[in-house]
Amino acid sequence: MKKIIVIIVLALAPVLIYAQPVPPPSQNGQNGNQPGGGAPLDGGLSILLLMGAAYGTKKVYNFKRKSKTI
Repeated sequence: MKKIIVIIVLALAPVLIYAQPVPPPSQNGQNGNQPGGGAPLDGGLSILLLMGAAYGTKKVYNFKRKSKTI
C-alpha cells in the first residue's frame, strides 16, 4: 500500500511543482499578452503528423510483408 502511495505522489509531483499561474488579462486586450506567448504550432505540428504517417505506413508495410512470408 505504501508503494502505491509513493508511486502516485511521484507521478503527480512534477505537475504540482511546475504549475504556473495564469497571467492576468491585459488592460485593453490588444497588447498580445497571450498564455503561451503566441508560439506558432504549424511547423512542428505538421512535421510530427508527417513523421507519424510515415511510421504508420512502414508498420503496415512490414506487417503485410511479414504475413505473406508465413
